[in-house]
Amino acid sequence: MKAVISLACLAGALAFSPSNRRQTVQMKSDMPSFNKAITAAVAGLFTIGSFNLPAQALTKDEVLSLSYLQVKGSGLANRCSSVTGTDSIPINGKLKVTSLCVEPTSWQVEEETVGKKGEAKKELLNTKLMTRQTYTLDDISGTLEVKDGKAVFTEEDGIDYAATTVQLPGGERVPFLFSLKNLVAKSSTAGPIKAGFDFSGSTVVPSYRTGLFLDPKGRGTTTGYDFAGALPGLQNGVEGVGEEELFAENNKKFDVLNGDIEFAVTNVNAAEKEIAGVFASSQPSDTDMGSKKPKTILSKGIFYAKIE
Repeated sequence: MKAVISLACLAGALAFSPSNRRQTVQMKSDMPSFNKAITAAVAGLFTIGSFNLPAQALTKDEVLSLSYLQVKGSGLANRCSSVTGTDSIPINGKLKVTSLCVEPTSWQVEEETVGKKGEAKKELLNTKLMTRQTYTLDDISGTLEVKDGKAVFTEEDGIDYAATTVQLPGGERVPFLFSLKNLVAKSSTAGPIKAGFDFSGSTVVPSYRTGLFLDPKGRGTTTGYDFAGALPGLQNGVEGVGEEELFAENNKKFDVLNGDIEFAVTNVNAAEKEIAGVFASSQPSDTDMGSKKPKTILSKGIFYAKIE
């Protein structure tokens, strides 16, 4: 599941103010690894209305000036700071990226549907967020340097994953681990960092469940039962209908999958060494420890980072 989303056209024209948030984000469909079904469903769906900053968006200095009691219960801890300015920052040597904050603002799930003529097709469905305001990734740090004529960002530390659950229109809930783990994102240029500067790469998406999790029948990977008591036929090696499904339920696994993410810078404050912009990511959902096929989750939102 490789999906690289082009946001450079957005960042070059966007200053991220209320007057210009209705432009369209185009999707890159010429990548061989890009899922063609997603391309057809997503093209033209990304609008800046989905990237609207919350009314209480504050700058980093304003957030740091608040007390704990002022932040508690306000939702500000789940918000990325805003940046104004159209400056540029050169990439001279190895730079340190700190306080990287990635805040999703909308989620879509790829589902297979049946058309009026009975044909199967895939489309992206809008979802409802079921998780409390704990889904933003924050305090991520890494290095930014030029390698082989291209700027490369390497993620090293921070809160780089968050358990999130969304609900489909039919009521089905889809859990997933929103992740930036082991991100190595490359840009198409060597800089400088300015509006239109974009970088993309692959991420590691660990299993939503850990080894200590037990399903309703007490089965797990490191603890619990190997087989459920209600499945004696499978234990005795009897072949029959549904054997593969029963095996998948019994054979618990810690799946480690991959996702893709692309960032596009829209604002740069050279005096404060701050950048901000938009992002879009494509990653798999939870597999219920190997018993289900993962769905494709498309997340989009805003990000903030500080360059040292």
